Amino acid sequence: MDWPAHRRERRDWNPRHRQGSRADRALEHIEVTLPPFIGTLTYEPSGVVARAHEAAIIAVARLEAGYGDHLAPLADFLLRSESVASSKIEHIDAGWHAFGRAFGGGKASNEAKSQIAAVTALVAMVDAAGTGIITLDNLLGAHRLLMAPDYYAARDSGTIRDVQNWIGGSDYTPIDALYVPPPPDLVPELMDDLIVFANRTDLPILAQAALAHAQFESIHPFVDGNGSIGRAFISAILRRRGLTRRITVPLASAMLADTSRYFGKLGAYRNGRADEFVEYVATATIHTSEAAQDSARALAELPDHWRRTVKPRTNSADEALLAHLLDTPILNADTAQQITGTTDVNAYRALNRLTDAGILEVLSESKRNRIWAATDVFAELDALSAAIGKRTTDHL
Repeated sequence: MDWPAHRRERRDWNPRHRQGSRADRALEHIEVTLPPFIGTLTYEPSGVVARAHEAAIIAVARLEAGYGDHLAPLADFLLRSESVASSKIEHIDAGWHAFGRAFGGGKASNEAKSQIAAVTALVAMVDAAGTGIITLDNLLGAHRLLMAPDYYAARDSGTIRDVQNWIGGSDYTPIDALYVPPPPDLVPELMDDLIVFANRTDLPILAQAALAHAQFESIHPFVDGNGSIGRAFISAILRRRGLTRRITVPLASAMLADTSRYFGKLGAYRNGRADEFVEYVATATIHTSEAAQDSARALAELPDHWRRTVKPRTNSADEALLAHLLDTPILNADTAQQITGTTDVNAYRALNRLTDAGILEVLSESKRNRIWAATDVFAELDALSAAIGKRTTDHL
C-alpha cells in the first residue's frame, strides 16, 4: 500500500573543526534525509503481505501458548538470544564464555559488558511496555543502560542527539555516507510523532512494530546505540499490544543472518515501499518463532537428560542443582549453596560432580568468584542462532 517516501534536503555543513581529508575539510553542503510524520497514518497489509503477517501472528501465538506459559526459563533464554544477536549486528561479539563470566559477575571484557548491557536495556523496554504506554523516557532510560559500559558514550547517553550523525563514509564528515539522518533540530518532533504511532491500538500488530522500527532507525535519534534500541523497540511494541506476555521473538538472529538484506529492506522503507519491510519482518518472525519452538523442546528435555547422566540421589545437592539449571544456567558457589540449602563444602562437591559429568563448565577459575555454566543451555543458544540463520537463508 502507499506509504510516503523520505525526502532529501540540502543543508549547510558547518563543523566546529575542519578535520579529515582535503575533501572532508572542503565540504560545505550535505544532503540529509527527512522521514515523513507517521503518527496518524493508516496501514493495512494486503495480498502476500497480509498472509505473511497473519502467519507470523499465529507463529508467535503458538510459541507463546505452547512454551511461554509453562517453560519459564524460555523467557530468559530468548531474551539472551535476541540481545546477543542484536549486539553481533553492531559487531559486538564476546562469545558465550565471556558473556557467561560477565553475567555471573566475573572479570569481563568490554564486549561482554556491552552484551550484558544490551540484555538489560531490552528487559527494561519490554517490561515497561508490558505495564503501560511506551514513552520517550522508556527509550531514553534503555539507552542509558545500553551505553553504561562505555565511559565516553555514557556521558551523552539517555538524551536525544544535538549533533548531525551519519552511517558509513568518513569519520569526520557525512561525505560518501550511506545514510544521513535528519538534522538534530527535527529529531524531537519526529520522535514525539513516532511515540504516538507506537502507542496506537488500531494498527496490525506486527506491521506496527516493523514500521516503528524502520522509522526509528531512519530518525537515528541517538549518537550511538540506535540499532540495539531500535530492535528492542519491536519487542516492546509486541509486548505493549499483548501479542507476547513472556517470550521475546529473537528477530535479531534473522537480521544477523543476512545484514545486507536487512539494511536493504530499511532502504526500501525509506523509498516508500513499506510493504517490503513489513513482509520481511513477518517472514523473519515466522522463521524465528518456529526455530524457537525447536529450542524450547530441546530445553524442556534437558533436565531428564541430565538426570539420566548423573543419576543423582533423591533430595541430594546434585538433584537440587539439576532442577534449577534451566532457570539459573550461570552460577557461583553462593548461588549453588542457596539452591541446594547445604553447606558450602557440599555445594562445591555437587558443582564439581556436575562438572566432571560434563553438565557444567567452569568459566572462571578465580578463587574469589568461581563461575560455572550449564554447557547444554549455551550450546542451544548457538544452535538457535544457526537454525534461524539457515531458515532465513534457505527461504530467500
